[in-house]
Amino acid sequence: MKANTSLKDAAFEVMEQSYAPYSGFRVGAALCTSTGEVITGTNVENASFPMSVCAEHVAVSRAVSMGFRNFTEIAIATEADRPTPPCGGCRQVLNEFAPEIVICTFTRDGRNSRWTLRELLPEVFVFEGAGGKTR
Repeated sequence: MKANTSLKDAAFEVMEQSYAPYSGFRVGAALCTSTGEVITGTNVENASFPMSVCAEHVAVSRAVSMGFRNFTEIAIATEADRPTPPCGGCRQVLNEFAPEIVICTFTRDGRNSRWTLRELLPEVFVFEGAGGKTR
C-alpha cells in the first residue's frame, strides 16, 4: 500500500519551503489525521545545530497546536537517493500520538518505502512515572 497521492504531493510541496542552508538536506512531511485533515511540516535548520527541527516533528507540533491528536499516516519527501525514514527522535514523537502510524517515504526519482512505526521503533520508550520504562 502506498501513501495517499495527496499526502505525497503535499510532502513534496512543503519540502520546497525547507530551510536547510547547512546540510542541504531538505525534507517535507505531510501528516494525515484520523479525520482526514492533512497537516504539513518542513525541516528548519539553525546555525546552533541542536536548535534545528525535523519536518516530521514540525508537522506533529502543528497538528497538536490545531487540536489534532490522532494520526494514521505520514508521507516524507526528500531529495535523497533512497527513501529516508524518520530519525529516532521523530519516531519517538510520532509514537506519542500514533503508535500504529504508517510511514511512507519518497524520493524525487520515484523510489519509495513503507513501514509501520513498530517496525522502525520496536522497543519504544514509554514514560510511566519517575522511572519510565519501555513497552
